Amino acid sequence: MGCVLDKRAGIDFAGAAGATGAALPVKKAQAVTSAALPVLDPQFFPPAKTARAWPFEEARKLIARLERTGKSEVLFETGYGPSGLPHIGTFGEVMRTTMVRTAFRLLTEDKIPTRLLSFSDDMDALRKVPGNVPNQEMMAEYLGKPLTRVPDPFSDEHPSFGQANNARLRAFLDRFGFAYEFASSTDYYTSGRFDEALLRMLEVYDAVMEIMLPSLGPDRRATYSPFLPISKVNGNVLQVPVIERNAKAGTIVYVDPADGQKYETVVTGGAVKCQWKPDWALRWFALGVDYEMAGKDLIDSVKLASRIVTALGGNPPEGFNYELFLDEQGQKISKSKGNGLTIDEWLTYASPESLGQYMFGKPKAAKRLYFDVIPRAVDDYYNLVAAYGRQTPEERLENAVFHVHTGNPPDIDMPVTFGLLMNLVSAANAEDAGVLWGFISRYVPGASPATHPELDRLAGYAVRYFNDRVKPGKVFRLPDDKERAALADLGAQLGGHEGSQDAEALQNLVFEVGKAHGFEPLRDWFTAIYQVLLGQDQGPRFGSFIALYGVAETRRLIEKALAGELAG
Repeated sequence: MGCVLDKRAGIDFAGAAGATGAALPVKKAQAVTSAALPVLDPQFFPPAKTARAWPFEEARKLIARLERTGKSEVLFETGYGPSGLPHIGTFGEVMRTTMVRTAFRLLTEDKIPTRLLSFSDDMDALRKVPGNVPNQEMMAEYLGKPLTRVPDPFSDEHPSFGQANNARLRAFLDRFGFAYEFASSTDYYTSGRFDEALLRMLEVYDAVMEIMLPSLGPDRRATYSPFLPISKVNGNVLQVPVIERNAKAGTIVYVDPADGQKYETVVTGGAVKCQWKPDWALRWFALGVDYEMAGKDLIDSVKLASRIVTALGGNPPEGFNYELFLDEQGQKISKSKGNGLTIDEWLTYASPESLGQYMFGKPKAAKRLYFDVIPRAVDDYYNLVAAYGRQTPEERLENAVFHVHTGNPPDIDMPVTFGLLMNLVSAANAEDAGVLWGFISRYVPGASPATHPELDRLAGYAVRYFNDRVKPGKVFRLPDDKERAALADLGAQLGGHEGSQDAEALQNLVFEVGKAHGFEPLRDWFTAIYQVLLGQDQGPRFGSFIALYGVAETRRLIEKALAGELAG
């Protein structure tokens, strides 16, 4: 019995194998290849031998693996579950794996071929409707269906929800310039790419069950099977027990809950999908994966999948478990909950390069991944770019930007920080980057969007971040009597520095005024400046702000604050 499909829903899995169990003719699954692999500078080959950065430590594990296995190529893999919108954790896995790949290429003087496969588990069932997508009622009608048979809730642009999310992930990876191959679980199962491994899984069925059952609760054990048949009644991915199996014929028998009837099906050609831990092992075995990292929450799953690979007759890949990203409340981010940053949200306020820099640091330490980490990540990135030009080859291999840019970081002149630009947006009430350039061009003579395109891009990010994320929460306050006197004195003394852009001299002036008015510690004086003039608890070096904004403009800002116009 076939199933009725929405015309947008994608592949007809129910037709993948007939009632007799005969598989359709096999075609080879095709991975979608992205950008070419960047060329490495041979000057880094010798210092790579002693490099200490974590990607090199991981790469050395791969070299030892090749010595054991005798392989002449290395396959890196990253996984993606498109049940929710792509999130930064997914990108981080590709970014970090690419860093290990680069380190491996350096250690082997780029003489051993490598591939990076970004694999989407898009044949998985829609278990629940993500809370951050439209058309929730429509989505609910497709619960239990493979993700590539669930219509795209956003538009008719893509044939399915799974393919729409795949496209979103690939668009970002392409934007960053990753060299990777993208593969679809639906494609690999239905094309027959996994058939040999699936038949092997059927042969060692009892061994796989012995590995999996102790990890499950009593109720789950009663219905568990490593194979999930695709219903011939309604196209659902079924979690039902296997009541008969025939390894020689390559078939299993199950009862479909939709009609209570018994069905026999082949395990090849897309007629079944594997449970996710056996599925993970199936990919490792079928494709010969050498390296895949995973989150700390998947440590036990990695162990189980590794044991299944061994039972299949393969070698589990190398890898490590990175710590999880946390949301604003310190909770694990989830693509289905949508409680972390999306890829698009980061790119609204900062460059992908800054995100790559954030991913490099301390991968085994839990880190918050929310809007408020963006400004620091941006300035850290440009500071590291600036340092790179002064470093030796040995030092460069420890610098995050080397790994972010695969050994070819750009030469960027960034005379203004992201934090300083945001405070300029605040003081100038800027709605676009053009307003900021009136101040920037005075601060950096000869600078313009044409001569400093990266600074222009940063100015645009600063305007958006400030107006969207900072301005709504700003609270200005009136100064107390002591602060009022000090601010009035600062305004008066700045009158003797009209036109000055000497940030250090202006900073010293601010210090001296604070000391003269008895602020102890001086931190209290700067806190007062930030709260009264900028409506925030912290800020940039105020001398740098005055130099950028202008002495005359800063004096007017002080006058407005003393008149109550800012806190009004």
